[in-house]
Amino acid sequence: MKRIIAILVLVGLLLAGYAYYQLMVVPAVPEDAEPVTVEIPTGSSYERVMDTLAANGIRPNRTFFDPLATRMGFQREPMRAGRFTLSPGLSSIGLIRKLRSGTQATVDVVLTTEREPMNVAAKVARFLEPDSLAFLRLFEDTAFIDSVGYSRETLQTLFIPNTYEMYWNATPREFVARMVKEHDRFWNSNNRLQQAEALGLSPAQVYTLASIVEKESLQASERPRIAGVYLNRLEIGMPLQADPTAVFATREFDVGRVLNRHIQFDSPYNTYRYAGLPPGPITMSSVGSIDAVLNPEDHNYLYFCARGDGSGLHNFATTLAGHSRNIAIYVANLRERGIR
Repeated sequence: MKRIIAILVLVGLLLAGYAYYQLMVVPAVPEDAEPVTVEIPTGSSYERVMDTLAANGIRPNRTFFDPLATRMGFQREPMRAGRFTLSPGLSSIGLIRKLRSGTQATVDVVLTTEREPMNVAAKVARFLEPDSLAFLRLFEDTAFIDSVGYSRETLQTLFIPNTYEMYWNATPREFVARMVKEHDRFWNSNNRLQQAEALGLSPAQVYTLASIVEKESLQASERPRIAGVYLNRLEIGMPLQADPTAVFATREFDVGRVLNRHIQFDSPYNTYRYAGLPPGPITMSSVGSIDAVLNPEDHNYLYFCARGDGSGLHNFATTLAGHSRNIAIYVANLRERGIR
């Protein structure tokens, strides 16, 4: 009897040792691999997590892994969602600890000059778990937008182009909360609020004008001068008459040249028809264009016209007669280049 007990104890010790070896020594993440990043969707079951791991080459011995996962509370559903980077050689117990309570890996959410909130939604969905429709629904929720201090017309002024480090499973509301924080940080830096106040404009108005400047020129060097033209017009009550606003109003974003039908289109965004600033921005403005409006060139220009020489630059004038001469230069340059 004692012999049988001794044998059973020995077998138990061997099994325990083998289990320890499987869970603590044998790598769950291959040692010869690069770090593996896995994304666990919100609401995932335990088996779905295991399938995700297997699809990424991580296949712990389930005979020992599953009971340990139960004891460590790792099988509670739904599983913890997120994006996790797993180091080569990570053991089974290390894997459970990482996925159960370890630090998530972040993603870089890159915002550039997206035209409208719907474009922002599509862009953000490329980096974060929720789909573009989830973001768009929130952007169109007027009660929510109002609660954070915006309207459908001004929502685009919330977004400052930059790269933001966020968790992959951030919700649309968490994304907006982060954007509010970043927006406030931006305007409270470099005296931007004070500069806007000196111009007699709110941050949203500065952003709206900057969006027009953004679309008027690809040359950053002349944006402060263009901003100065529009500020001069606003000061004397002259309509902005900005071609990009007519394009935005008609939604013909691929048009090569602004025609009379664009200028005559009835929309509060069309600054040929309505004086002052439009209700909101016509695109997401770059930081450079915002700062161009806040730091405009001091001059008396009221007009500008593309040179037409392929440089992307403009000629400026203080009078309508001077503007007419610049238009003639523009037409002549186009003809010389074989453009009609």
